[in-house]
Amino acid sequence: MLEALAEGQILLADRAYDSDALRQSLDERGAWANIKPMPGRKNVPAFSPYLYRHRNLVERFFNKIKHYRAVATRYDKRAENFLAGVQLASIRIWMRFNESMT
Repeated sequence: MLEALAEGQILLADRAYDSDALRQSLDERGAWANIKPMPGRKNVPAFSPYLYRHRNLVERFFNKIKHYRAVATRYDKRAENFLAGVQLASIRIWMRFNESMT
C-alpha cells in the first residue's frame, strides 16, 4: 500500500514506520510522511500532532469494527459480501454514536 501513495498524499503512521528510507521514498514521489518521531532521534523531521489525531480516530474505528464477528473472522470470503458486512457494522456503530440522549 505504501507504493500507492502519490503526489500530494499524506501517510499517517505510528512510530514503527519512522525511518529515513521511508521518508525519502515518499519525498521522491511527492508524498509527505506524518510519522511520530522516535524519542531518541537526533534529526527530528516535521511532525503535525493535529494530523496525527486523525490516525488515532481511524485506529479506534478499526478496534470497534473488529467486535463484529463476521468482520473480525472474515466470515464472508467474497469481497462484495465482506464489504457489505463492514458497511453494516459501520452503520450500526454510527447509529449507536448518534443515538438521541433524551
